[in-house]
Amino acid sequence: MDTLSTLPVLLGSSWASGVNLYLTAAALGIAHRLDWVQLPGNMETLANPLIILLALVLYAVEFFADKIPYIDSIWDTVHTIIRPMGGMALGYMAMSDMSPAIQIPAALLTGSIALDSHLTKATTRIAVNASPEPVSNSVISIGEDLTVMGALYLLVKHPVVISILVLLFILFSIWFFKKMFKFVKLVFSKKKKPEGLPAKP
Repeated sequence: MDTLSTLPVLLGSSWASGVNLYLTAAALGIAHRLDWVQLPGNMETLANPLIILLALVLYAVEFFADKIPYIDSIWDTVHTIIRPMGGMALGYMAMSDMSPAIQIPAALLTGSIALDSHLTKATTRIAVNASPEPVSNSVISIGEDLTVMGALYLLVKHPVVISILVLLFILFSIWFFKKMFKFVKLVFSKKKKPEGLPAKP
């Protein structure tokens, strides 16, 4: 694959892996086996049946853990390292035919994109957990999975579109982090305030 055809795969897969690494790995592997997409470099390793099976098992675990309030935040905390590292691995494998001068920057790029989408997801979950009702967690979680599948569909059918959307998402996330940081800070400051004491003027 040439660089232009590889770029959408790098952008789309790294963004999706930051939201749900295991679903992304399984879906890419299955898509490659069905000839829906040609994975570049050593990314075709994802099409190994054992890797697909392992990814599906881990996705099943995440599917349930991701719908339990606060457990989902603990899961996200653990995956703050795992998802970006998975994104880096995808970029590194995709550029296996290139020199290290290209392979390493590509891995750093995909890892950074995965970290960005992961932090957006994790921050959103902290805000959602501030709500006392548990239904919103399941709704958000299912929505995230559908978004990942939608991103991978665009990667296969409309690679230019997914590339543009990922770039727009990165710009959006900068604004989003500023807003959510203020919101989370406000929520936790209210929780720490002793009951029965009036707020400071």
